[in-house]
Amino acid sequence: MTNSIAEFEDSGCIFIIGSNTSACHPLIARRVFRAKEKGAKLIVADPRNIQMARFADVAVQQRLGSDVALLNGMMHIILKNGWHDKTYIENRTEGFEDFEAVVESYTPDKVETITGVAQSDLEKMAELYAVNSPAALLYAMGITQHTTGVDNVKSCCNLAMLCGNVGVRSGGVNPLRGQNNVQGACDMGGLPNVYPAYQPVTAEANNEKFSKAWGKPLSDKIGYTITDMIQAINDGKLKALYIVGENPKLSDPNQNHIDDALGKLDLLICQDIFLSETAEKADLVFAAVSVAEKEGTFTNTERRCMKVNKAIDPLGNTLNDWDIISRLSTEMGYEMHYENPEEIFNEMAALTPSYGGMTYERLGLDGLQWPCPNAEHPGTPFLHKDQFTRGKGLFHAIEYLDPAEMPDEEYPYWLTTGRMFAHYHTGTMTRASKHLDTEQKTGYVEINPKDAKALGVNDGDIVHLATRRGETKVPAKVSKMVEPGVFFVPFHFAESPANILTNSAFDPIAKIPEFKVCAVKIEKAA
Repeated sequence: MTNSIAEFEDSGCIFIIGSNTSACHPLIARRVFRAKEKGAKLIVADPRNIQMARFADVAVQQRLGSDVALLNGMMHIILKNGWHDKTYIENRTEGFEDFEAVVESYTPDKVETITGVAQSDLEKMAELYAVNSPAALLYAMGITQHTTGVDNVKSCCNLAMLCGNVGVRSGGVNPLRGQNNVQGACDMGGLPNVYPAYQPVTAEANNEKFSKAWGKPLSDKIGYTITDMIQAINDGKLKALYIVGENPKLSDPNQNHIDDALGKLDLLICQDIFLSETAEKADLVFAAVSVAEKEGTFTNTERRCMKVNKAIDPLGNTLNDWDIISRLSTEMGYEMHYENPEEIFNEMAALTPSYGGMTYERLGLDGLQWPCPNAEHPGTPFLHKDQFTRGKGLFHAIEYLDPAEMPDEEYPYWLTTGRMFAHYHTGTMTRASKHLDTEQKTGYVEINPKDAKALGVNDGDIVHLATRRGETKVPAKVSKMVEPGVFFVPFHFAESPANILTNSAFDPIAKIPEFKVCAVKIEKAA
């Protein structure tokens, strides 16, 4: 996130797109509600009629995968009415002319045809965002989990820069991370192309720096993404997989394809707190401690690094993640010995410029937001205050592209997947909770009442869903949450896995699969 969560309370406008915020990020949603109480305008764009839409000044349900067209349409209207921040654009950005030339063709009538959003609603969205500054844009996986996920994010950035909303308090472009330490994992080099702090492995100076620090020559080759790994297994290039705190059997697209790949491995190791569906297939399972049993740090969605304090001693034969990895590394020939997590943190801070000024003592109760480059630095509530990290913000000229798979005669409906309020990710933890499991014990598919009537389906009936990848049976949930022709399946339930249906097509740059849209057929089960 470019900005801080608390800042949303003072935004003039909040634009939520591709995020079911109250269900998936309820504490952040509370900040949005407080902003509304103070008079902020709220815009919501989501293919489902989510709870946040009930509080919005304008809410639209755009067609699945049409976000680029929707955002370009808003920007077309902003430019046409002169609502853009000309001074900001001139002084702080580049690439505006090429961007403007593309957006010019996204007229309200064209955008309505692509997105299904009425021209009047599009115009209201554009005006509310442009004239009520500072405006904060919030998005989640409804924007990123597409074959055009990178284009979607760039379009969000275009909109924010167009109205001068980047580098200002209570504005910005704010991706809401899906898990508690996703940001921290990325910051620490949990990506195939960078060292900690996003220092490219291909840069000679970075390679020398980390090779010296870790006492071994390191490769300058970019590694595999998750989607690359699965393909590499099938191609015979990858023989072993070590999975830490992840359950790809339920979370990765095209489950049959995943099962086939995992079955080809010579060695599968899983490190987890529960025996997940993936861990059940593993050759070796390392039992890790839960959050209540560990110490260390998490870095959350607003770039805030916070201390984690142990509440109880580890149970049974479980070990800390860092201890498991250190012991395995030592057994494999690279000595890795640490006394405690603080020692690891200090090494991390010494090699990670954005964390350079952090220590356990300085983190205290509230933590620090990076960049925090030295011991005197107070941390950074929002980014790009005086200039962008790259110098000038770059506008991108983005054309709309259809999703990888569209409904057709054989598969006539749209399918989208996501989370519901009571469960989290693949249900590994939440379905082990008696209270949360009581809220929702089974999977389901949301069906619009018009579709239910046409299909002869009543609430609770078992229906058969099929795509080009696989099929499953789930109870029907007749609901106006979805538009006619659109079906929604949560992905938490192993007995009715959503990912047996989803498309493994992915964004060519970020390699994120298109979980949010594919073609499906449906009928009442015999």
